[in-house]
Amino acid sequence: MTDDPWVTPVVMIAVDLVILTLRESRLQVLLIERGVDPYKGAQALPGGFLRHTEEDLAVAAHRELSEETDLDVETLRLEQLGVYGEPGRDPRGRVVSVAYLAIAPRLPEPTAGTDAADARWQRVDQVLSGELALAFDHRRIVTDGVDRARVKLEHSALATAFCGPTFTITDLQDVYEAVWGIPLDPRNFYRKVQKTEGFIVAAGTERKAATGRPARLFKAGPREVLYPPMVRPPEPSTKEPHSEP
Repeated sequence: MTDDPWVTPVVMIAVDLVILTLRESRLQVLLIERGVDPYKGAQALPGGFLRHTEEDLAVAAHRELSEETDLDVETLRLEQLGVYGEPGRDPRGRVVSVAYLAIAPRLPEPTAGTDAADARWQRVDQVLSGELALAFDHRRIVTDGVDRARVKLEHSALATAFCGPTFTITDLQDVYEAVWGIPLDPRNFYRKVQKTEGFIVAAGTERKAATGRPARLFKAGPREVLYPPMVRPPEPSTKEPHSEP
């Protein structure tokens, strides 16, 4: 027991945004260069504080994305990714951030808005490996966003959105490899795709190849939820095989 009166903690609420797309056959994330302290000049996710107590979280997320990157936010479907509130994550005080995620094809080059010194697409693998350092705990938030994106490809037809109106099985495989970050066996991939009814349908045409047989073309099928899912294979182990003495 304690006689000390309970004091309501001062907590600031912020939003952060993980925007993912495919560019040059690589999964990339939208980052800004911070124009103010703390971490001035560092790479970070777009985001910021709520303006007032009546501002909706999703409205704040769209506003911050527009202010910092000048993207057409109405074309993006944001979903809540998670809440991050560990003490010490922000040197300005106790800050709880609600993170949002969007995964979309063919997003344009961003332009830095009023609240950022720069905005650009950066390779996800460089962020996850630590090669590209981020401010605050944003690397953890990006990691969670990428994990969510990888699961989405297992259970939904999202991958077809990153292909053209018609595409080959190889085109579709390229999307899965870019998002999952691992190479896939073409024959196993083809077999899994064909087993998932309604995922893709034949387009009735073929794409001429420079050598070999023409490739069959497909288009997105009617199914949005995949069953059976396109389960991601385990990543190859980098451990040395154990040898007995």
